[in-house]
Amino acid sequence: MAEEQKKSEQNDSGVEAVEPETISNDSYTLPFLRRKRSSEAAQQDSDQVEMQCNGNAQVAPEIQSDSQAETVEIAESDAREDFLAAFKAAATKREADLRQQLAQSEEQVAQHKDQWLRATADFKNYKRRAENERSELVRSANAALILKLLPVVDDFDLAIENVPPEVAATAWWAGTQLIAQKLRLLLESEGVTPLVATGQDFDPNLHDAVVLEETEGQDGKVLAELQKGYKQYDRVLRPAKVKVGKG
Repeated sequence: MAEEQKKSEQNDSGVEAVEPETISNDSYTLPFLRRKRSSEAAQQDSDQVEMQCNGNAQVAPEIQSDSQAETVEIAESDAREDFLAAFKAAATKREADLRQQLAQSEEQVAQHKDQWLRATADFKNYKRRAENERSELVRSANAALILKLLPVVDDFDLAIENVPPEVAATAWWAGTQLIAQKLRLLLESEGVTPLVATGQDFDPNLHDAVVLEETEGQDGKVLAELQKGYKQYDRVLRPAKVKVGKG
């Protein structure tokens, strides 16, 4: 029974069992060290295999992670390029639109400026015409009144030329002359002055020929003034009635 148990232990451990009392200390220690070294070697081999497997398991995810990161980076780079291209195209289109709007605005500004200048010139011309018309209207109104006063002036002039000597020496006549002088000053204040006719060349715009007289060397000359003519500034109110020589 003891022999069978020893054989069984030998079969299980792979080392022949020896009873302690039959062997020395050296012969007992050597098999034990061999078994220990074999176990440590097996453990080291197992650890190396496990470490290698773990290393392989770790390398694969790192490679996969690097590949994914590179793919993501490429995708982001492409996205950035696409965005920049789209942004540049939009900016170019916007710039073109703004330039077109600017050109249209400048054209409109030029048109409005031209219209404004024309309107300003037209208004100035209208204002000048209105002032001239108003002045002309005032002159016309004054001229109508002055034309009614001219016969009174003619009567004063005729009376002064034909006053009798006994009347000319009186104070009454001196006062009458003062009245005639005030009337002439009033006409002069309105720009009314008598036309000079005698000795001048006949001018149908200034003179009204009433009598033609045969006179040698005086052809076309005004020989005498029968009625004074008057003008207001540069406008003839009444032409002078004259006698014209005919050579």
